[in-house]
Amino acid sequence: MELMPEMILLDQEYANKEDAIRACGQLLVDAGCVEPGYVDAMIERNKLVSVYMGNFIAIPHGTDEAKHYVKKSGISVIQVPTGVHFGKDDTEDVAMVLFGIAGIGNEHLDILQKIAIFCSDVENVVKLADAKTKEEVMGYLQEVE
Repeated sequence: MELMPEMILLDQEYANKEDAIRACGQLLVDAGCVEPGYVDAMIERNKLVSVYMGNFIAIPHGTDEAKHYVKKSGISVIQVPTGVHFGKDDTEDVAMVLFGIAGIGNEHLDILQKIAIFCSDVENVVKLADAKTKEEVMGYLQEVE
């Protein structure tokens, strides 16, 4: 799966986690990876189980019931330098990098695992959060593919 520049947004700001998740999903819709209904399933997934993964990252993805909306596997990346709060108050679970994912079959599990391993090193997250260009982000994430 190839990460494309049009699937990356830098220096974004969102009022809340739902807006941020919708932005991740819209990138997947615009790239032809998913149908619009998948975006609602991404919001639903976060209500069931937080998509915040620790180390300042969140990985929004749809519910199992939404797999029929996936047309092809894809990943979107959004950098939010000021952070988006995924916790119950403003002091916990802040994501500065969001990865929106959709996978055909069980590909999303493989994508999730690769992102989680890469981002388990907080230095990698800092590089993504500080990146100034889409090419820089793509360079860091080539290790994930």
